[in-house]
Formats: sequence, structure tokens, C-alpha cells
Amino acid sequence: MPRLQPVDPSTATGKDKELLDAVKGKLGIVPNRTRVMAASPAVLEAYLGSSLGSSLGSSLGSSGALAGGLLDAKTREELALLTAHHNRCNYCLSAHSAVGKMVGLKHDEIVASRKGQGASPKATAALALAKRVLDTKGGVSEADVAAARSAGLSEGEIAEIIAHVALNVFANYFNVATDVDIDFPKVFHTEVA
Repeated sequence: MPRLQPVDPSTATGKDKELLDAVKGKLGIVPNRTRVMAASPAVLEAYLGSSLGSSLGSSLGSSGALAGGLLDAKTREELALLTAHHNRCNYCLSAHSAVGKMVGLKHDEIVASRKGQGASPKATAALALAKRVLDTKGGVSEADVAAARSAGLSEGEIAEIIAHVALNVFANYFNVATDVDIDFPKVFHTEVA
């Protein structure tokens, strides 16, 4: 049972209704996380306008700030999976496992992403940097950034990796703190194989 009451899209009014209708229009459904975030239209709007919306790719259909960025949908999903696993966010693991499949990740790639292994060498480098951002709470070293550059990541891609991690942490913390009911096929952080 979520700690905050989900907003019922059928009775929502004002900004909540506008935002929830937009989500439903693009997805055909309104995920539980979105309904709980609607307790504050400002939180929901921040989420939908951030990379989180784009990180969920076609699942939210958001035109989030990073949706048109340099990182492809598979890499964004791999980053979301790694971050969710690190933060033990079962909602995000479930959602991003489903979305990962939608953007072309195979089951073994989804599992590998959670462990920091990408679908390509460049994605693995992105995940390595993301893991360092998570492990150091943003205090990465020059060597960490140099390793990312050496692996072929551009300045813009490095900036986006950091942004995706930070924004996914927002979603993870929100979901864990509010105990959002999972409405995707369930995946748990304790299940890695």
C-alpha cells in the first residue's frame, strides 16, 4: 500500500488532470508512480519534464529535457536499471525491465545492465561512470572522467550520464519512500540472475 494516496485520473482536476491525461494519451494507461507523484502537480511536472520521462522512453512518451540528448534509448534504460538496482528500487527495476525490452534490450542485457555490463563497450563505459557517480555520491575523480573519455564518451555524453543518474535517483527515492505499488511485471533487486 503506497504511503501517499494515488490520484484517481477519473476525478483529477486542474493541473493534475492535464498531466495525467497527457500520460494516458501517450501510454494508454497511467502508471501508479505517476498517480502518486500527482499528489503534487509540481513533482509530477518535474518528473515528466526531466530525463526520467525520456528514460522511460516510449513508456511515458515524455518529451523530457534529455529525450533528444546524445544517449540512445538502450543506454538510457541501462543507466536506469543500474541506478534502480543500486538504490534497491523494485518499482524502477520492474518498469525499466519492461521498457528495456520495448527499446530492444534482451533479458540477459537487462540483467547485465544491473551489474554494470552494457550491451556495447561504450554502454559499459557509461555504466562504469554511472556506478562511480552512485558510489561516490557525485564525487568522481579526474581518472573516472578520463576513463570515460578514453572509452569514447564525449563531453556531452558524460554530462548526460551524470544527469540521468541524478534524475533516476530522484525517481528511485520517490518510489522507495512512498512504497508505490508495482504495476509492471515485478522484478526485485534481490533477483539478479
